[in-house]
Amino acid sequence: MQVIDSVKLNGKMNALTIDVEDWFQVANLREAIRYEDWDKCESRVERNVGRILRLLSIMNVKATFFILGWIAEKKPDMVKAIHKLGHEIGIHGYSHRSLNEMTPDEFREEIEKTINIMERLTGQKVLGFRAPNYSIIPNTIWACSILAQLGIKYDSSIFPVKHDRYGFLGAPRFPFLIDLNENGKLIEFPMSTIRLFGSNIPVAGGAYLRLYPYWFIKGAIKSLNKSAKPAILYLHPWEIDVNQPRVKLKFKTRFRHYGNLLMTERKLFKLLTEFEFGSVREVLGL
Repeated sequence: MQVIDSVKLNGKMNALTIDVEDWFQVANLREAIRYEDWDKCESRVERNVGRILRLLSIMNVKATFFILGWIAEKKPDMVKAIHKLGHEIGIHGYSHRSLNEMTPDEFREEIEKTINIMERLTGQKVLGFRAPNYSIIPNTIWACSILAQLGIKYDSSIFPVKHDRYGFLGAPRFPFLIDLNENGKLIEFPMSTIRLFGSNIPVAGGAYLRLYPYWFIKGAIKSLNKSAKPAILYLHPWEIDVNQPRVKLKFKTRFRHYGNLLMTERKLFKLLTEFEFGSVREVLGL
C-alpha cells in the first residue's frame, strides 16, 4: 500500500456510519447460522433501521449507511427510505463474507452486483465501501484496486489495530490517499483509534461503543477533535435490539456480541448531542 498524502477535510468534523446487516448475518454467529439458512431467520433489520432513522431525524444528523446487497434485494423500500431522508448510501458487500475468504474475481463480482443494486434503487452513484468485518488487511489490499476500477471513491475498512479477526497495524490513523498506480487513487477513512500506552486503542463503534464507559468514548472523540482530527463512529442496527433472538455462543463471543445492547442507543443519543456528525461524504467534502 503506497500512501501518498493525508486528506484535506472539507465538511463536518465527525462521521456517523451504520453497517446495515441483520442480526443473523454477523460474523460472531457464523458457526451457528449458515448463509444458506438466512432466509429462514426472522428479519428485524427494518424496524431497527427505522428506530435509527427516527433518532437521526430528531437530531437533524445525516449518516452513511453501508448496506449489504443481500439486504437491499430483500428490503428495497428500506433502502429508498434511507436515501429519501438524505442519508448517504454506501455498500457493505453482498454476502458479508470477509475478503480473505474470497478470490479477487469473487470480490469484484460481489461488489459490481451490489453497486448495481444500490444505484438502481437510489438513482445515485455509490461512492463508499466498507468491508465486512473490517477485512481489508495487509493480505487483502488488492481489493482497493478493484474498488477504484469499479468507481468507488473512498473506503472505510482499515482498522489500524491488532485484533484476532482484523487489523492493519502500521496504517495511518486518519483519512489518507492510497496511490493505486494505473488504477488511480482511493481515499481511506480508517476506523478511529487513540494512542494510549504506545498502542492504538479502538474507540468509536460496535462493541467498543457498547462496552467502554461513556466518559472514555467522549474523551477520546474530544481529544481527536481538539487536534482537528475526525472520529468515525459506527454501529449496526442489531446493536440497538435487546430483544433479538439469542444464539448459544462461547463466552468470549457472547460477551462481544450481546454485551450492553441496552446502552447503544443511549450512548448514540448523547454523542449526537455533544459532537457534530455527518455522513462520510460530508466529512470528506465529496
